[in-house]
Amino acid sequence: MEDDENIEGELLLVESQLHDIQGQIKTLLDRQEELYERQSQLKALLEISKASGNTKINASSVALEDWSGSFPWDSQADDIRFNVFGITSYRSNQREIINAVMSGRDVLVIMAAGGGKSLCYQLPAVLRDGIALVVSPLLSLIQDQVMGLAALGIPSYMLTSTTNKEVEKFIYKALDKGEGELKILYVTPEKISKSKRFMSKLEKCHHAGRLSLVAIDEAHCCSQWGHDFRPDYKNLGILKIQFPSVPVISLTATATSKVQSDLIEMLHIPGCVKFVSTVNRPNLFYKVYEKSSVGKVVIDEMASFISEAYPNNESGIVYCFSRKECEQVAKELRDRGILADYYHADMDIVAREKIHTCWSKGKSQVIVGTVAFGMGINKPDVRFVIHHSLSKSMETYYQESGRAGRDGLPSECVLYYRPGDVPRQSSMVFYENCGLQNLYDIVRYCQSKKSCRRGAFFQHFGEALQDCNGMCDNCASSIELKDIDATYHTKVIVSLLHDMQLNDQRATLLQLVDKFKAKWKHLGGSNQAVDLKREEIEQLIVHLILDHVLKEEFQHTAYSTNAYVTLGPLWKPAMQGNRLVKLDVAVPSQDRGGRSKGTKLVRMSNLEAELDELRRELSSSNGGIFPHAVLSAQQISLLSCQKPTTVAELEKVIGKVKTKKYGTRIIELMRSHINRGTDGAEAGAKKRRRTDKDVVCVESSEEE
Repeated sequence: MEDDENIEGELLLVESQLHDIQGQIKTLLDRQEELYERQSQLKALLEISKASGNTKINASSVALEDWSGSFPWDSQADDIRFNVFGITSYRSNQREIINAVMSGRDVLVIMAAGGGKSLCYQLPAVLRDGIALVVSPLLSLIQDQVMGLAALGIPSYMLTSTTNKEVEKFIYKALDKGEGELKILYVTPEKISKSKRFMSKLEKCHHAGRLSLVAIDEAHCCSQWGHDFRPDYKNLGILKIQFPSVPVISLTATATSKVQSDLIEMLHIPGCVKFVSTVNRPNLFYKVYEKSSVGKVVIDEMASFISEAYPNNESGIVYCFSRKECEQVAKELRDRGILADYYHADMDIVAREKIHTCWSKGKSQVIVGTVAFGMGINKPDVRFVIHHSLSKSMETYYQESGRAGRDGLPSECVLYYRPGDVPRQSSMVFYENCGLQNLYDIVRYCQSKKSCRRGAFFQHFGEALQDCNGMCDNCASSIELKDIDATYHTKVIVSLLHDMQLNDQRATLLQLVDKFKAKWKHLGGSNQAVDLKREEIEQLIVHLILDHVLKEEFQHTAYSTNAYVTLGPLWKPAMQGNRLVKLDVAVPSQDRGGRSKGTKLVRMSNLEAELDELRRELSSSNGGIFPHAVLSAQQISLLSCQKPTTVAELEKVIGKVKTKKYGTRIIELMRSHINRGTDGAEAGAKKRRRTDKDVVCVESSEEE
């Protein structure tokens, strides 16, 4: 008997060591992928060098190419950037990426949402002769960009299922014979994989030397290891095979090293120049709220958060788990006075686009969507993103929350989490590549009450840690935490499951909670361990799943897939009480729906509000383009500070194209505002002189 226990003890030790080694193997495999990638890049550079007759290669010239130096197109690029796009300066890596594309190189761009990915292919498309092809996954995103480019005077069209016959005929003529003005053509990946006619016309365009570049947006959709794999994206590698001399630029906000290697291989761009920008979004405040098990309470808290923190109709997004949930949440928010509409894939396409347009123009405050709405957003002034339900991976959450604050202004990302939501997601993702592992990563993010939220993103994407600057709830929090020794609770849970397993029984997470509570009540005062609330028991069970003491198993039924909690590889030490388990529990706080320390609501000045109203009016009278295409938030801020009153002054702020189009109205508003300000100042001075004897000075804060 003693020998059996010794063997079992050693077996557990070996299993634990094997688990640790698995982690080490993963690290080594990741490093191997990086080396393979570098090997393929070096081979490609060697071939290029040999082809150009340069046999003398030194390590430094291969390792680094300076894309920040001077290039022949610099002055023209600067002119178009400012006078056409109205952008005062390049953001990080933008100029280098544009130079690489202009030099004819293939490029892979990993750049956070709001980093300015679209300029990286739109500006070279304008600079280079011919037609640029842009592949993008969602119609709403394509429509937004085409309207925005048209407003800037750049001939841009889309060829999709919604394109009318007349426009389609014009596009095919432009591709085939070079007739008509066409600079940028947007298509969905389905057009590449399923339309022989389109590919035939594109072939003719290329043979005539009129295909300037190929841009693949949201490129992570190519990879089955990506968080949003789409089968039609797999076929995009044909573009490089058929048009080998045309530069390909593929762009995405998120890609692990594995996904990056996959993209390079699938798109046939082994010699590409890779630009990886930081995943850090310093203007975003990340927070996780404990989610009530009562649906009505969750909606009450969300409505309270939106109405108190964003009373001026600032735009936001709420993500939900299912289409049915979207409709229900939107209805309940409307019942509480929030202007909300739902958006999901089951809707009629016309109704969906109407809701998207209404929200983009600021006529509704909140859009409640599923992941189908994830990439279809080009709205820079989204002030908050709320996840009503748990996301399925860190990548998915980073992408979806990253829709907030693309204009660089302070914005908030809120996730409502309860451990009871885990099995609902796990039963949906367990069959995917690394589905459970990806889900458990975001669950760790939610369960943590101490670790920096931003640090979790750095760690996940393999980036060096940066200072959070108090821009997450854990770093900014003054909430008191206490450690609970849950070793005995764990022993009871494992013992329960062991007994059930012997009797060929099993339990879901919620059933296990009920069984534990009954068992705990039966044990009574026979232990010194503290009582746990229901939410804390759920938290503990999920914690044990993450630590491999327990695990999830799945069973299909005719109508659903059920997730059951069973014993994991490390259950025996826990059952023997030899595995110390600690649970972090927050001491109750009154602050639930209010604003967090570290976030600050930015209020518009009177002039900014007037400019905002003017851009809405101008957007309606200029073909229904979105307001941010008329004036960006940054341009409104600059106009408010500099107050230009002549055409020459205005051109220095927003560029020549926008000045020519909207200048008269903007200058009228500026002069009117300045005159009103002068009149107001004189009136105020007279009033002060009249009441000087009765003046009382009161110190006040800036907000007062």
